[in-house]
Amino acid sequence: MERVNGEDIWQDREIRFDVDHKLLRMINGEVQIAKVENVEDTKGNNGDKGVIRVTNLRLIWYAMSMPRINITIGWNTITGTQSKTSTSLATRNRGGSNEAIYVLAKVSSSTTKFEFIFTTTNTTAHTKLFTTIASINRAYETTKMYRELKMRGIFIRNDGTLKILPQENIVENVSGVWNLSTETGSLGVFVITNIRVVWYAEMNVGYNVSVPYLTLYSARIRESKFGMALVLETTSSSGEYVLGFKVDPTEKLQGLLKSIQSLHKAHLLRPIFGVQYVKEKAEKSETRQIKEDEDVTDVIDNNEDDVEIEKDIRPDPFAAYFDGQHSVTDEKRLPVLNQEIGLAMEPIRNGFTLKDLWAIHIDG
Repeated sequence: MERVNGEDIWQDREIRFDVDHKLLRMINGEVQIAKVENVEDTKGNNGDKGVIRVTNLRLIWYAMSMPRINITIGWNTITGTQSKTSTSLATRNRGGSNEAIYVLAKVSSSTTKFEFIFTTTNTTAHTKLFTTIASINRAYETTKMYRELKMRGIFIRNDGTLKILPQENIVENVSGVWNLSTETGSLGVFVITNIRVVWYAEMNVGYNVSVPYLTLYSARIRESKFGMALVLETTSSSGEYVLGFKVDPTEKLQGLLKSIQSLHKAHLLRPIFGVQYVKEKAEKSETRQIKEDEDVTDVIDNNEDDVEIEKDIRPDPFAAYFDGQHSVTDEKRLPVLNQEIGLAMEPIRNGFTLKDLWAIHIDG
């Protein structure tokens, strides 16, 4: 199994278009949760049948006729999901109108916002897909402790014990560890687990830091003004922090370094991202928790009658999904008087109301 460097994991943090097919493969720790065929990318590829895959890190859509036309949307970029009415080219031919899944997204390093519209041709498939996307999105948002560096958090109880995460096991507790972030240093305790390294001050448990192995770039020993110190460096995506700790004697320091390096390497071989999916089997009334090393693809039936659509070559994907712009299939119409606001405005797109235009983007 190839080792994954936390610095190189982009799947949950970025939006990419038309990537090489190799980048659509699951990485270590990534699990495909659901797969739905005959899903239309209504905004960018209206009329094209495609496949949407839901994983614990991202949403993937690609055209069935030409897989090099694809989108990968990391959960960390998604700011909201909604279910609205949208008329696709395929259903327009039948005079029908389907519910569509609207995905709003924004990369943290940019102010540009994107809107994606995915339309199924089956009401049952739409409901299942939307429920799955909403559930995984919530699961991702509530499991940031697995993937993000946290300082002065509430993950240490008043009695000095660590609040254990699901799938987390404490490997070692080390007392007498000085945090060198201040001139005098602060005496505290290291808690080393299979997911992260945690330090907290003995006199104030609220003064703490949690460093997941996914954010750890390197662990080494180097000289400091306090003598030999353990130095933890974090990845650029987590702020490039340099954290120093003093441990005596030297043998104890060396042992601590080896433990952290060993656990760091093991974790990058089989990362635990924290996102778990609970799948209910109605026929057996069982609930099974899906872990990240299982193959749990839920194939959602979304069959439809074949409809041939003639369309132009795919436009620039960035422009197609840029939020606030019309999709390539929308007709440009002259402004009309809106009685609610007393102003002339461009006609609102199908499936939206005036209120939606004010509420569609809500920054968390």
